[in-house]
Amino acid sequence: MDVDSLAAIDVHTHVERDAHGCFSLDEELMAASAKYFRAGAHRTPSLAEIAGVYRERRMAAVVFTVDATAATGHPALSSEEIAEGAAEHADVLIPFGSVDPWQGRAAVRRVRRLAGEYGVRGFKFHPSLQAFEPNDRAFYPLYEAIQEAGAIALFHTGQTGIGAGLPGGRGIKLRYSDPMLLDDVAADFPDLKIIMAHPSVPWVDSAISIATHKANVYMDLSGWLPKYFPPQLVRQAGNLLKHKLLFGSDFPVITPDRWLDSFAGLDLKDEVRPLILKDNAVTLLGLK
Repeated sequence: MDVDSLAAIDVHTHVERDAHGCFSLDEELMAASAKYFRAGAHRTPSLAEIAGVYRERRMAAVVFTVDATAATGHPALSSEEIAEGAAEHADVLIPFGSVDPWQGRAAVRRVRRLAGEYGVRGFKFHPSLQAFEPNDRAFYPLYEAIQEAGAIALFHTGQTGIGAGLPGGRGIKLRYSDPMLLDDVAADFPDLKIIMAHPSVPWVDSAISIATHKANVYMDLSGWLPKYFPPQLVRQAGNLLKHKLLFGSDFPVITPDRWLDSFAGLDLKDEVRPLILKDNAVTLLGLK
């Protein structure tokens, strides 16, 4: 990967269809999230198509799925397949893995295999969709394995478009994605690099506090158009958080073009923009 030639690095993109035509969510959840995000017609691009989108824009993208098999009953896409596919597009794609936290020791073994044999640089968790409390010590062996591998733990935080608008939100509980649960994890695993995904609404103040207090915690800005960011987040983007924020779109439900167009309208100093769009991610991902 020629990092110097990249205009930006998107640290939050979803693979939602595999090479066999299987999808990451069941039909009802897929439709609900598309409605929530007002996503376009091309909702489930292939991994090769994702690579093409970012290559055309001189960007790189972190790609992943979410393994929530135990909580949803829906078979997960293969993180191994995603990692192998990303290797074929290594000029623009950076693979993260995903494991079901409810698989216990099997999940720990898979973390080690994905990091050691497949070269994934991090692991994506969605506490609400996976129905687990991140600070439950039953899941600490997972974090130990990720920390030992030198990988990153990326956690969904705050509101989710998955299940939005459905009766009972399809049973998906938002409280599992309160970022304060990650403060425990960050304190207990000081060498584990953690990304809190999204602006963490309605807990944005908590997320700001954690990111400024814990040296090992970062925030990505995916899932929301920047014009809707809470004002305190925009204010700290140019101050306490300028080295802690990461560009993320939530592609394919939000395209990088749409996100960047909105980002251009934020009142930020010129020197802060490249930090968020690329430089912070280069440092965190160890790309140089």
